[in-house]
Amino acid sequence: MPGRYWIETLGCPKNQVDSEKLAGSLVDDGYERAECAEGADLVVVNTCAFIEAARAESVETILQLSEARRPGARLVVTGCLAARAGEELADALPEVDLVADFGVPVQLVGGPRVRRAGAGRVPSFDLLELARPAASAPWAYVKVAEGCDRKCGFCAIPSFRGAQRSRTPESILAEVDALAVAEVVLVAQDLASYGRDIGRPGALAPLVAEVTRRVPRVRLLYLYPSSLTDRLLEAIVATGLPYFDLSLQHVSGRLLRKMRRYGDAARFTERIERIRELAPDAALRSSFILGYPGETEEDHDTLLGFLEEARLDWAGFFTFSEEEGTYASGLGDKVPADLAAERLRECAELQDAITASRRRELVGARLDVLVDSPGVARSHREAPEIDGVVRVPASLATGSFASVEVVDAEGPDLVARALAGGAQPAGRGEGARARRSTGAVA
Repeated sequence: MPGRYWIETLGCPKNQVDSEKLAGSLVDDGYERAECAEGADLVVVNTCAFIEAARAESVETILQLSEARRPGARLVVTGCLAARAGEELADALPEVDLVADFGVPVQLVGGPRVRRAGAGRVPSFDLLELARPAASAPWAYVKVAEGCDRKCGFCAIPSFRGAQRSRTPESILAEVDALAVAEVVLVAQDLASYGRDIGRPGALAPLVAEVTRRVPRVRLLYLYPSSLTDRLLEAIVATGLPYFDLSLQHVSGRLLRKMRRYGDAARFTERIERIRELAPDAALRSSFILGYPGETEEDHDTLLGFLEEARLDWAGFFTFSEEEGTYASGLGDKVPADLAAERLRECAELQDAITASRRRELVGARLDVLVDSPGVARSHREAPEIDGVVRVPASLATGSFASVEVVDAEGPDLVARALAGGAQPAGRGEGARARRSTGAVA
C-alpha cells in the first residue's frame, strides 16, 4: 500500500534531477512526501560513486537513515553506487531492503534484494523521460542527456551510466514548459556533446536558443572545453546570462594527455580571452584534479600560473581518486596523498584570494538578481548551490527579479541593497526578455 516517501540525494545536480523524477513516479503511484525521513514508509537514498569520498559518504548516509527510519519502513538504495557495486553493497549492508539499479522502480520492495535494469540497454523505466513534480524553487535543473562517450583516464562514470543517450529537443522543451521556472540550468555528463548520438551534432546551441525563448534565464553546467565551439559560445552569450562552467581538470598539456583529455594552458587561455572579448562581464568556473599519476612540480606550477593569469570567478579542486577499471588505475608514478593534499591547499588558497578579489571588484555595481528565497538572490555570476550568493533585503519577493546595488563583499558572497522600483515578477515567454535569440531546434 502506498504511504509516505523520503528521498535523500547525494552527489551532483544530475542526481537531483533523477530524484525529482523518482518522486514524480512515487506520487503517481499514490505516495505522499514525508516531512522527514523518520516519518516515511519508504526511504530512498540516491547515491554518488564518483570518487572514494563520495562512496564513503553514501554508505554513511545509508547507515544513518537506516537507524533513523521508523519500524517497518523500507530502505532502498539507488543511484550510482547501486549501479556500480550493487551486489557488494547488498552483502555489506543487510539493513537495506532493495538495491535498485537505474531503470528499476524503487517501489518494488520485495523479492530479490539486488535488481538491475540490464547492462547495455535502455531501461523501460526511463528516468530521463519521467514526469517530475512542480519546482520548489524559482530555478530548476533539466537533464538533456544521460551517460558519456568519453574515456577520461580518471573517470568510471561511463562504466555504470553507459554511453551517451540524448533526449529529443521536444521532450526537453516540454519539461521546461511544465516546470514554469525563471531559470533553467541545463546539465548532462557531457553537455556540449548533446545530440551527437542521435545524429544531431551541434544541437546544443539551437536548443539553448529555444529554451531562452521560454524562460528569462538559461545556464549551462559542465562544458568540455574542446566542444565549446564559437557557435555555442555565441549562443550562450546571446542568452544574456554569460556563465561558463568549463571542465578543464588541469592545464599541463602533458598531464592532460595522460588523463586522455584535450587541451593545455595556452588553448584554455585563448578560449577564456575569446569569452571575455564577447562578454566582458562573463563569469567563469572550472574544476581541477591534483595528484594525478605522474603530476610533477612543473605541472603544478603551470596550474598555479594559469590560475593567477585566468582569474576565474570560481574553481573547485579535488585530489585524484584511483577508480577501479579506469585507465589511471593502471598507471605508475603515483603522487603521495600528502603531497596531492598540499598541492590542493596551495591552489585553493590562491583561488580563494582571487575569488574574494573578483567579488570585491563588484562593490558599487548594479546587478539584476533572481530572488531564490527570502534574503538570498543570484546574478548571472552565481550558479545555484555551488557558487556564492547575493544577500538582499528579505522584503524582496521570492521568485522575482530585482535591481540591486552591491554595497559589500564577504568572501564569496555579496551584500546588496534594493534600488528604486523594487522587485518585478520573473515573467515567462516572449515578453520576459528584451533580447531574444533566433533559430529553430536542430
